[in-house]
Amino acid sequence: MTDIDARIALTGGRDFWNTHALPDADLPAMTMTDGPHGVRLQVASADHVGINESEPATCFPPAVGLASSWSPAMLAEVGAALAAECRALNVGVLLGPGMNIKRSPLCGRNFEYFAEDPLVAGELASALVNGIQSGGVGTSVKHFAANNQETDRMRRDSQVDERTLREIYLRGFAKVVRSAKPWTVMCSYNKLNGVQVSENHWLLTEVLRDEWGYDGVVVSDWGAVWNRVNALKAGLDLEMPANQGHEDAVRAALAAGEIDEATIEQAAGRVEAMVRKAMAGREGATDSFDVDAHHALARKMAEQCVVLLSNDGVLPLKPETKVAVVGEFARTPRYQGAGSSRVNPTRLDNALDAIQALVGHEVPFAPGFTTAPGQELAADAHDRAIAVAREADVVLAFLGLGESHESEGYDRETCDLPAEQLALLKELLSANPNVVVVLSNGSSVLLPFADKVRAIVEGWLLGQAGGSALADVLYGVVNPSGKITETIPRRLEDVPSFLTFPGDLTGVRYGEGLFVGYRGYDAARTEVEFPFGHGLSYTTFDYSGLAVTATDAGLDVSVTVTNTGTRAGREVVQAYVSLPSSRVERAPRELKAFADVTLEPGEAAVVQLPIPSEELAYWSVLDGAWIVEGGTYTVEVGASSRDLRLSAEVALTGNEPVRPVTLNSTLEEAFAVPGFAEAIGGMVSGIFGEDDPDLMRMMAAMPLAALVGFSGRPESEVQALLDALNAQNR
Repeated sequence: MTDIDARIALTGGRDFWNTHALPDADLPAMTMTDGPHGVRLQVASADHVGINESEPATCFPPAVGLASSWSPAMLAEVGAALAAECRALNVGVLLGPGMNIKRSPLCGRNFEYFAEDPLVAGELASALVNGIQSGGVGTSVKHFAANNQETDRMRRDSQVDERTLREIYLRGFAKVVRSAKPWTVMCSYNKLNGVQVSENHWLLTEVLRDEWGYDGVVVSDWGAVWNRVNALKAGLDLEMPANQGHEDAVRAALAAGEIDEATIEQAAGRVEAMVRKAMAGREGATDSFDVDAHHALARKMAEQCVVLLSNDGVLPLKPETKVAVVGEFARTPRYQGAGSSRVNPTRLDNALDAIQALVGHEVPFAPGFTTAPGQELAADAHDRAIAVAREADVVLAFLGLGESHESEGYDRETCDLPAEQLALLKELLSANPNVVVVLSNGSSVLLPFADKVRAIVEGWLLGQAGGSALADVLYGVVNPSGKITETIPRRLEDVPSFLTFPGDLTGVRYGEGLFVGYRGYDAARTEVEFPFGHGLSYTTFDYSGLAVTATDAGLDVSVTVTNTGTRAGREVVQAYVSLPSSRVERAPRELKAFADVTLEPGEAAVVQLPIPSEELAYWSVLDGAWIVEGGTYTVEVGASSRDLRLSAEVALTGNEPVRPVTLNSTLEEAFAVPGFAEAIGGMVSGIFGEDDPDLMRMMAAMPLAALVGFSGRPESEVQALLDALNAQNR
């Protein structure tokens, strides 16, 4: 193998999970493997959809659960544990986290993503990446970019306007690239505005590298490269797994002068640098990890992720309360998603056993339904469920979605729970009105029974220790503190992306634009079941003393939070910002900062919520830049996007450029430019009259080019005045 052959080889995988070794350069092969919430290291037949068995590893809560903690500190701790397991299993790069925006609750892979909001996704992904990479193991933030569905995911064209793309779908990636410097960024399968992402020079080079300063490896999603020559020229470094035909095509293109050696060398050099970092990270590694300690961490994390959606006081349960447990999920937990992120857990808790251990005796149980196609249910299963419900003081109904309902590779067709579960719940309520619903699901489900049951506990997917965590929350051993990072709608039709998800063979048009998730619900004033950021506690919190100050760096926000209840608890404080006087399209409010605080009964603390200037900026398509508008901003602080306790106004100086006045500028735009009134205002008033404000208002949208015709002046004379004005304002 010649040196250039070796460099070409480095731009593609040796096999499904490994890079090429270069013995002459003392460069070993490096293993990459799926994550992101556990290490899925396959030892025999390789696959990318989670079918084949993998080495035992701790299954931490998937991103849908992790995100509900709103705790970067906890995610960093999970990341450090994941790194330890990677080192023990000789894995150099863990493929995750997934951080695509939850544009629709129907996306089949939402369980692997953090939020419908880019700030939450970016902050939590950064924490997880920093945690993993601090242990000498690389990460791969994915799927870059605008990969928000599974339907036709390898071909479909995501058609997104630039401002929406920048503010919603790229913003979180920019944050993690700049703050955590992931070793790799994984490009997605789809097209973006007509260009295959793996061949998209604008995205992979102009934005990712030139604007954001990224210097790591761009790796393909598995099978995402259609043409490696074009991909290398666009900024891709590593095709996984390698297509031998693509390698031959690179050699042919090099010989024909269609690609230069420097481009190949640059990509190969980045791959080599990554492998050498992984080699350094392996120094001192052992071949084992602390299974018990990691399971305990998985349980601690899961406890932070459980969300108490509603509660009329029935929870927490007392050990002496006579309960019945209904629902197969209590015995056979749904604890992770299906597909490439499926982990083989080191152990697995279930809620039924955990409840019985907690109360010290056997609890009546009935499965009520099956959780997977093909499972058989006893003939009297339905009657058994109703019978145990009648005899109980409180019924714990464990409902949710099975693996077949949501998975990598396909999207959901409905937001409803399975019909047989809804029918069972209706009959349970007829037998006993004291029903608590405990959910297991990887994305939002509709909750038409929300006002009929006494409490709803959203368990999402909680990893291998989730069963114990749910029992602890139900019985008050743990005070719930999770909050949802995706709005739970009342109807699927209310979802802002409803009309354009998942598109058709011509592509998927992101027609809702900026109004994704809570932004869209708020703009349309749509009633929702539970708003973004919502989550209850067994204690109560009071907010006071909001202070907001403008600085050169952005906004300093602080608020005092007091635990006014009788139990210790953790509150996630959220700060939303709006600019009522904005001259550009905006959502009514946007999350710009959050922080959590743990307080004893009666304890108070000042919570700091700094908001950097870049979080206040919008992407100006006219200027091709991030712009902070000057004006009076409103800052609202509270417990969810619709539970805002305090507000304050603050004046902020912007960085808006003075745009040149052209003949295509409107009168309104021109009069906003310094010096225009003096330079040409007389001509305007001569046409319309100084004392006719209504006429001036009517003509505000008239381009100056039209004005020239009314004025009788030569266009060249007006243009000369504009040139002088623009020169003055440079």
